Amino acid sequence: MFRPLELFIGLRYTRAKRRNQFISFISAVSIVCISISVIALITVMSVMNGFDYQMKTRILGAISHATISGIGQSIEDWPRALKIAEANPHVKGAAPYVEIQALLQGRAPAAAMVRGIDPALEPKVVDIGQHMVHGKLAALTPGSWNIVLGQDLATQLGVSVGDQVVMAVPEFRATPFGGVPRMRGFHVVGTFAMGMEQFDSGLALVNIQDAEKLNSLSGPSGIRLKLDDLFNARPVAHELADRLGQIYQVQTWEQTNANLFSAISMEKKVMGVILSLIILVAVINLVSMLMMLVTDKQADIAILRTLGATPRSVMGMFMVQGLLVGLVGIGFGVSLGSLLSWKLPGIVKVIEHVFHVQFLSPDVYYISEVPSRLELHDVGWVALVTFAFSLLATLYPAWRASRTQPAQALRYE
Repeated sequence: MFRPLELFIGLRYTRAKRRNQFISFISAVSIVCISISVIALITVMSVMNGFDYQMKTRILGAISHATISGIGQSIEDWPRALKIAEANPHVKGAAPYVEIQALLQGRAPAAAMVRGIDPALEPKVVDIGQHMVHGKLAALTPGSWNIVLGQDLATQLGVSVGDQVVMAVPEFRATPFGGVPRMRGFHVVGTFAMGMEQFDSGLALVNIQDAEKLNSLSGPSGIRLKLDDLFNARPVAHELADRLGQIYQVQTWEQTNANLFSAISMEKKVMGVILSLIILVAVINLVSMLMMLVTDKQADIAILRTLGATPRSVMGMFMVQGLLVGLVGIGFGVSLGSLLSWKLPGIVKVIEHVFHVQFLSPDVYYISEVPSRLELHDVGWVALVTFAFSLLATLYPAWRASRTQPAQALRYE
């Protein structure tokens, strides 16, 4: 006798015979439906992960992992704060900065966030220097009154490298004609393209000393930090805040962009729940298949019961078949879904090239290519949820099979 008996009979029922070809066909359809739903869920989750990763990477390429600021416009005793920050083992780079809102005037006006930086220290914190289209950050020397613009901002102003722009800051000075804003001419020495609209069209860089002079500041607005692990920013910020004291404020990238990343995380969760319903619909086919199989095998069940099979054993036989269909569907779905997620960017490029279309226009979206980032825990979660649905789908048909009465089932045989 084969042991365990439930596994042997359950596997035997999965093989098609002449009189139950239709049930076998329904089993194949159930496998295909489960596989397609798993593929869809893994692919969509991978694309959502890709967008999340690209957004974080691009945003963190222009902003710091953490920022130390003061109570007023400038930070007090900033060399001491810089020394304390650099002493932290999790801080890999620190750079002072000045940020001011200004109006730029080229051939056309445009408002922008002007950031005063130290060109020698800035590459330790962000990677704007790696996204320069024209020029270099090193051209922002003290007293040169040079400026580097985002590429879209330069287009709005109608200027290019070598042209001049006039900057007006909200720092009024008294004149015989009344209060007028401070204005200064800057030479455009470079442009950059981060791939993020908020930076490419709204950020300009100048030397930190020039920014302090223009805005009548006695020191930098704060200190920008780069950490060894950006997801460890919150505990590092608490540690620095305790060491610096109450006159300093430490903010992380999560706090600065909380709404954006919360929206992305919520969208990913909602999409996961919605697509999980597709798996539930696919599992309904499994319930139908098992119910038809129970009806078809009434005589076999009755004979097994008369030979001594317990209701629990009969229930196990049909649960084996249902779980086998689910596991085969999960196996195909996980394999094909992982492969599709891995190759998706290349597949999209081929489709765009063949049909001459562009799914993500750079004029509209921050990201011009469909990203995909396959993560193991998402694949495991999808496989686990699908297995749980498959297990639940087998319970009622298997229970109905275990309730079969031998005398009634064999009456007309």
